[in-house]
Amino acid sequence: MHNFHKGWMVALLVTGGIGGLTEAWGSDRSEYRSVPARATPEERKLYKSECGSCHMAYPPGLLPARGWEKLMGGLEHHFGDNAELDVATAENLKRFLSAHAAERAEGKLARKVLASIAGGDAPTRISQVGYFLKEHRKIPEKIIKSPEVASLSRCENCHARAEEGMFDEGEIRVPGLGVWKD
Repeated sequence: MHNFHKGWMVALLVTGGIGGLTEAWGSDRSEYRSVPARATPEERKLYKSECGSCHMAYPPGLLPARGWEKLMGGLEHHFGDNAELDVATAENLKRFLSAHAAERAEGKLARKVLASIAGGDAPTRISQVGYFLKEHRKIPEKIIKSPEVASLSRCENCHARAEEGMFDEGEIRVPGLGVWKD
Protein backbone atom coordinates (compact mmCIF):
# COMPACT_ATOMS: atom_id res chain seq x y z
CA MET A 1 0.00 0.00 0.00
CA HIS A 2 1.24 3.49 -0.80
CA ASN A 3 2.27 5.76 2.06
CA PHE A 4 -0.42 8.25 1.04
CA HIS A 5 -3.16 5.66 1.50
CA LYS A 6 -1.66 4.44 4.78
CA GLY A 7 -1.73 7.98 6.11
CA TRP A 8 -5.40 8.39 5.29
CA MET A 9 -6.27 5.02 6.81
CA VAL A 10 -4.44 5.94 10.01
CA ALA A 11 -6.20 9.32 10.09
CA LEU A 12 -9.60 7.64 9.66
CA LEU A 13 -8.89 5.12 12.40
CA VAL A 14 -7.56 7.73 14.82
CA THR A 15 -10.42 10.17 14.26
CA GLY A 16 -13.20 7.60 14.21
CA GLY A 17 -13.93 7.51 10.49
CA ILE A 18 -15.16 10.21 8.14
CA GLY A 19 -17.42 11.77 10.81
CA GLY A 20 -14.52 11.91 13.23
CA LEU A 21 -12.29 13.38 10.56
CA THR A 22 -14.83 16.13 9.97
CA GLU A 23 -14.87 16.89 13.69
CA ALA A 24 -11.08 16.82 13.84
CA TRP A 25 -11.02 19.50 11.15
CA GLY A 26 -13.28 21.73 13.23
CA SER A 27 -16.79 21.24 11.90
CA ASP A 28 -19.39 23.02 14.01
CA ARG A 29 -22.21 20.74 12.87
CA SER A 30 -22.46 18.74 16.08
CA GLU A 31 -22.73 21.82 18.30
CA TYR A 32 -25.75 23.23 16.50
CA ARG A 33 -28.09 20.37 17.38
CA SER A 34 -31.36 21.46 18.97
CA VAL A 35 -31.08 18.58 21.41
CA PRO A 36 -27.40 17.93 22.15
CA ALA A 37 -26.03 14.51 21.24
CA ARG A 38 -24.90 13.87 24.82
CA ALA A 39 -28.42 14.43 26.22
CA THR A 40 -30.23 11.36 27.53
CA PRO A 41 -33.25 10.02 25.63
CA GLU A 42 -35.47 11.22 28.49
CA GLU A 43 -34.00 14.75 28.30
CA ARG A 44 -34.43 14.82 24.54
CA LYS A 45 -38.06 13.77 24.77
CA LEU A 46 -38.87 16.26 27.53
CA TYR A 47 -37.17 19.17 25.78
CA LYS A 48 -38.79 18.46 22.41
CA SER A 49 -42.25 17.87 23.89
CA GLU A 50 -42.33 20.84 26.28
CA CYS A 51 -40.28 23.50 24.48
CA GLY A 52 -40.71 22.26 20.92
CA SER A 53 -44.49 22.05 21.10
CA CYS A 54 -44.97 25.84 20.78
CA HIS A 55 -41.82 26.92 18.95
CA MET A 56 -38.60 25.49 17.62
CA ALA A 57 -36.57 23.78 20.35
CA TYR A 58 -33.61 26.15 20.19
CA PRO A 59 -30.11 24.77 20.73
CA PRO A 60 -29.29 25.35 24.43
CA GLY A 61 -25.78 26.50 23.46
CA LEU A 62 -27.24 29.71 22.02
CA LEU A 63 -27.65 31.21 25.51
CA PRO A 64 -25.57 31.12 28.68
CA ALA A 65 -26.94 29.19 31.68
CA ARG A 66 -27.83 32.43 33.48
CA GLY A 67 -30.05 33.39 30.52
CA TRP A 68 -31.84 30.04 30.52
CA GLU A 69 -32.28 30.23 34.30
CA LYS A 70 -33.81 33.70 34.01
CA LEU A 71 -36.08 32.55 31.18
CA MET A 72 -37.22 29.46 33.11
CA GLY A 73 -37.91 31.63 36.16
CA GLY A 74 -40.46 33.69 34.26
CA LEU A 75 -42.52 31.17 32.30
CA GLU A 76 -45.78 32.80 33.37
CA HIS A 77 -44.73 35.71 31.07
CA HIS A 78 -42.93 33.79 28.32
CA PHE A 79 -42.79 36.34 25.50
CA GLY A 80 -46.46 37.24 25.89
CA ASP A 81 -47.71 33.74 26.73
CA ASN A 82 -48.19 31.79 29.91
CA ALA A 83 -45.93 28.75 29.55
CA GLU A 84 -45.92 27.71 33.20
CA LEU A 85 -45.00 24.11 33.94
CA ASP A 86 -45.29 21.96 37.02
CA VAL A 87 -42.33 22.42 39.36
CA ALA A 88 -40.67 19.07 38.60
CA THR A 89 -40.85 19.53 34.81
CA ALA A 90 -39.57 23.11 35.05
CA GLU A 91 -36.64 22.02 37.24
CA ASN A 92 -35.74 19.17 34.87
CA LEU A 93 -35.78 21.53 31.88
CA LYS A 94 -33.79 24.17 33.75
CA ARG A 95 -31.18 21.55 34.66
CA PHE A 96 -31.06 20.32 31.03
CA LEU A 97 -30.71 23.83 29.58
CA SER A 98 -28.02 24.77 32.09
CA ALA A 99 -26.07 21.55 31.44
CA HIS A 100 -26.03 22.23 27.69
CA ALA A 101 -25.81 26.06 27.77
CA ALA A 102 -23.15 28.05 25.92
CA GLU A 103 -20.52 27.84 28.65
CA ARG A 104 -20.81 24.04 28.70
CA ALA A 105 -21.43 23.37 25.01
CA GLU A 106 -18.55 22.30 22.83
CA GLY A 107 -17.37 24.03 19.70
CA LYS A 108 -16.93 27.40 18.09
CA LEU A 109 -20.53 28.56 18.10
CA ALA A 110 -20.86 28.48 21.88
CA ARG A 111 -17.54 30.32 22.27
CA LYS A 112 -18.70 33.01 19.85
CA VAL A 113 -22.03 33.35 21.65
CA LEU A 114 -20.30 33.71 25.04
CA ALA A 115 -17.73 36.17 23.72
CA SER A 116 -20.55 38.41 22.51
CA ILE A 117 -22.29 38.60 25.91
CA ALA A 118 -21.07 40.92 28.67
CA GLY A 119 -19.99 39.11 31.86
CA GLY A 120 -23.07 39.56 34.03
CA ASP A 121 -25.70 39.79 31.30
CA ALA A 122 -28.42 37.14 31.23
CA PRO A 123 -30.13 37.45 27.84
CA THR A 124 -33.37 35.55 27.42
CA ARG A 125 -33.81 36.27 23.72
CA ILE A 126 -31.39 34.54 21.37
CA SER A 127 -32.22 37.21 18.79
CA GLN A 128 -30.67 39.85 21.11
CA VAL A 129 -27.34 38.08 21.63
CA GLY A 130 -24.46 40.04 20.08
CA TYR A 131 -23.23 37.15 17.93
CA PHE A 132 -26.73 36.54 16.58
CA LEU A 133 -27.16 40.25 15.80
CA LYS A 134 -23.78 40.33 14.01
CA GLU A 135 -24.74 37.33 11.87
CA HIS A 136 -28.07 38.89 10.90
CA ARG A 137 -27.01 42.54 10.57
CA LYS A 138 -27.17 42.68 6.75
CA ILE A 139 -30.76 41.50 6.50
CA PRO A 140 -33.05 44.41 5.60
CA GLU A 141 -35.92 45.10 8.02
CA LYS A 142 -38.48 44.66 5.23
CA ILE A 143 -37.34 41.04 4.77
CA ILE A 144 -37.41 40.33 8.51
CA LYS A 145 -40.94 41.72 8.81
CA SER A 146 -42.23 40.06 5.64
CA PRO A 147 -45.04 37.53 6.19
CA GLU A 148 -42.80 34.70 4.95
CA VAL A 149 -39.99 35.37 7.47
CA ALA A 150 -42.13 37.04 10.18
CA SER A 151 -39.38 37.46 12.79
CA LEU A 152 -35.74 36.72 13.52
CA SER A 153 -36.97 34.28 16.16
CA ARG A 154 -38.41 32.05 13.43
CA CYS A 155 -35.10 30.43 12.47
CA GLU A 156 -36.81 27.64 10.55
CA ASN A 157 -38.21 30.10 7.99
CA CYS A 158 -34.76 30.70 6.45
CA HIS A 159 -32.75 27.80 7.87
CA ALA A 160 -34.46 24.71 6.43
CA ARG A 161 -32.64 22.41 8.86
CA ALA A 162 -33.00 24.60 11.95
CA GLU A 163 -35.07 21.92 13.69
CA GLU A 164 -32.03 19.68 13.31
CA GLY A 165 -29.92 22.50 14.70
CA MET A 166 -28.19 23.21 11.39
CA PHE A 167 -27.53 26.86 10.57
CA ASP A 168 -24.85 26.59 7.87
CA GLU A 169 -24.54 29.80 5.87
CA GLY A 170 -24.54 27.90 2.58
CA GLU A 171 -28.00 26.52 3.35
CA ILE A 172 -29.82 29.78 4.03
CA ARG A 173 -32.92 30.22 1.85
CA VAL A 174 -34.90 33.42 2.42
CA PRO A 175 -38.56 32.96 1.45
CA GLY A 176 -39.33 34.95 -1.67
CA LEU A 177 -35.62 35.60 -2.38
CA GLY A 178 -33.98 32.19 -2.49
CA VAL A 179 -30.37 31.56 -1.52
CA TRP A 180 -28.95 34.24 0.80
CA LYS A 181 -25.67 35.73 -0.41
CA ASP A 182 -23.75 37.62 2.23
